[in-house]
Amino acid sequence: MNSDLAFRLQQPDPSLTAFVESFWELRNLSDSDKEIVVLPDGRADLTFFRSATDPFCIIRSGIETFPQQALLKSQTVMFAISFKLPAIEYLFGDSIAGILDYARFLPADFWGFNETVLDNFDFFCQKATFHIQSLLPAAIDPRKQELFHLLYSTKGDISVKALSEKVYWSSRQINRYFNDRFGLSVKNYCSILRFRASFEHIKEGKLFPQQNFADQSHFIREVKKRSGVSPKELKRNQNGRFIQFSALGLG
Repeated sequence: MNSDLAFRLQQPDPSLTAFVESFWELRNLSDSDKEIVVLPDGRADLTFFRSATDPFCIIRSGIETFPQQALLKSQTVMFAISFKLPAIEYLFGDSIAGILDYARFLPADFWGFNETVLDNFDFFCQKATFHIQSLLPAAIDPRKQELFHLLYSTKGDISVKALSEKVYWSSRQINRYFNDRFGLSVKNYCSILRFRASFEHIKEGKLFPQQNFADQSHFIREVKKRSGVSPKELKRNQNGRFIQFSALGLG
């Protein structure tokens, strides 16, 4: 990663693993702004940050389907919770379909947080864990539980037909649920998960498909669609601008 950028990741408490993928911290330690690219990774983030010029704010992001250019301002401190999709229904009780490839600002006291949480990442994780534990549902629809288990355990390398057969839920119903709740089809989401799973392979120099891509051309097209560059260029990761890719090996 760029030497001016500091990244740290913490795994969630076991009680949260059905809903939270990770907690993470990103800082721009320099006095200059940094251009970065945010890649689709299938997560829905809740982000808390401030910079040298921006006051404390809280942002809720939808799922990204294409690469997004961003400017990480000087002296940015950013803490985030990366949620798995079941959290949208069972913790937030709403839909993120309306913020696909987008984000919205939340009140600066959302969940009882304020700027002081940015003083200590461990405290932030602890406070977030306690609050999320207070929101945990008594039960989860077993079909949805199995659906997401299959999606995440296969890293998207599974067909909609196979999902339907395994969870006893029609393909039409699964897609309606995904479109209404998350703003995209399950097939599109699987493609994002496969793209994300390719990061580690690409970083190792395996510039050919390891997941369920039809062929090399299909793989290159998907990587270009999701990252804006070829697998070779992504591996090069000039100036460490692809943040999630740079963080490999750190979490």
